Amino acid sequence: MNQVTLKVEGMMCGKCEAHVNEAVEKAVPGAKKIRSSHETGETSFRTDAEIDNDALVAAVGEAGYTVTDVTVTAVEKKGLFGH
Repeated sequence: MNQVTLKVEGMMCGKCEAHVNEAVEKAVPGAKKIRSSHETGETSFRTDAEIDNDALVAAVGEAGYTVTDVTVTAVEKKGLFGH
């Protein structure tokens, strides 16, 4: 599983966050726990799928926002109660 964090410029409110979340859903089918914050300028999500950074950046760009950085970090899946 990968944790993906985007630095996004242009988000000003909750509706902006929703637009970015929708763009991520379209670009990365199966994305989980999508969260955006206009206060921090970040969007994050988890996925098992291979990430196409260019397609992801383009999808967010089409929604009217600018991605300045994409960070992908492998995370270990943990079972119930952290085992």
